[in-house]
Amino acid sequence: MTEKLRTSMRDSATMRWIALLLISSTMFFAYFFVDVAAPLKTLLEQSPYFWSNETFGMLGGSEFFLNVFAGFLILSGIILDKMGIRFTLILSGFLMLLGATIKWYALTPGFVGTEIETFLNSFIAGIPASAKLAFFGFAIFGVGVEMAGITVSKTIVKWFKGKELALAMGLEMALARLGVFAVFQLSPIFAKSGGVSNSLFFGVLFILIGFITFFIYTFMDKALDKQTGEGTNVAPEDEFKVADLGKILTNPGFLAIAGLCVLFYSAIFPFQKFATDMLSSKLSIDAVIAARYVSFFPIGAMVLTPFIGAFLDFKGKGATMMMYGAILLTVSHLIFALVPEASFTPVVAIATIVILGVAFSLVPASMWPSLPKIVEDRYLGSAYGLIFYIQNIGLLLVPMLIGYALSVSNPGVAEQIQANVAGARYNYTVPELIFACFGVAAFFLAIILKRIDKKKGYGLDIPNKKG
Repeated sequence: MTEKLRTSMRDSATMRWIALLLISSTMFFAYFFVDVAAPLKTLLEQSPYFWSNETFGMLGGSEFFLNVFAGFLILSGIILDKMGIRFTLILSGFLMLLGATIKWYALTPGFVGTEIETFLNSFIAGIPASAKLAFFGFAIFGVGVEMAGITVSKTIVKWFKGKELALAMGLEMALARLGVFAVFQLSPIFAKSGGVSNSLFFGVLFILIGFITFFIYTFMDKALDKQTGEGTNVAPEDEFKVADLGKILTNPGFLAIAGLCVLFYSAIFPFQKFATDMLSSKLSIDAVIAARYVSFFPIGAMVLTPFIGAFLDFKGKGATMMMYGAILLTVSHLIFALVPEASFTPVVAIATIVILGVAFSLVPASMWPSLPKIVEDRYLGSAYGLIFYIQNIGLLLVPMLIGYALSVSNPGVAEQIQANVAGARYNYTVPELIFACFGVAAFFLAIILKRIDKKKGYGLDIPNKKG
């Protein structure tokens, strides 16, 4: 067994990076689809959709509905630990493709006048049938994409633990962030040439390509297991048990990271849903131009995340990085909230977007490689599942909170926009202050995490690379 481990595929740098490229490509396509409707908020408010702020917020939250209320994320972690990486990758890819297709169909002209639309209009008045079906499809997609996220995380640990782990996770995140850049650049263009449904169609096409890259990777994973003997002859004491969830949930380091995760991501992903409309409103510019500005958001993350990952591998300071990220997160949202419109120029907007991207680089790049230091490998998949579950609670509720806060703080504006009143726009001060509050809470929790690390000796500030 020792000899096999010395000569396995993961000891080849080329094979490690090929494996990383395959699974990261799928996450690029997944992140593209996650925000494919984000730059299209104004179009969805108009004919033939007539979605409200609350409805748009519900769309963002619906991605996480099944993960939270049906516990699918916890189940995903258990499936990963019980059934293995290959099975879970294929299942997650299929669910993403199924959910994406349903969401696309809900926003096509062909959906109008169907029996499905008639049925959906028969309950929950006030929410368009197109939105209800889109919620359903996005919820299924959400199960798949979060399942893919935890599986990709465990896959990277499998190939890179004791090697360039943080760098590998950083590169995977950088490529995923490139999907965010691409969607804010391309989705408005697709919509301009073929409407909202055209943007969704290309999103589905990308998800199909991502499913294929997952499928190709499974052959590498099978070959690696054959070389190392992993997944066979597991001792009874090493098998995952449901009771192990209790061990995870009583781990103070895990709880601190989970709390930091939900606070941080609640100020990032929901913001992306509303960012185009926010900049369009505050700068009084066209939504297409605003979407291009928002596309600069992942630039900081794409450029810095690999370097931060390499720094963490060789120098450490993971817990410290999370604290700095929370500071930048808070500052960015305070600028969006409090800088007067007269001083809020396109340069200020883009610079703030990039700063937020830097924050988005510091925290995830430090957070995800830290988890294997806190929990045992045999229930690492379930730990990722639990932390994603806790994160999803925030990602489910916050978009709806922001949609509600936007409407309450802007009475009558939604009706003016639907009536095409010239100059009608939202004031995003209240939503941005809510996001800033999440950043402040994340900062204090990062300080608590550093104290826990010092007491428990997890080594979060110690370099990841051994030898």
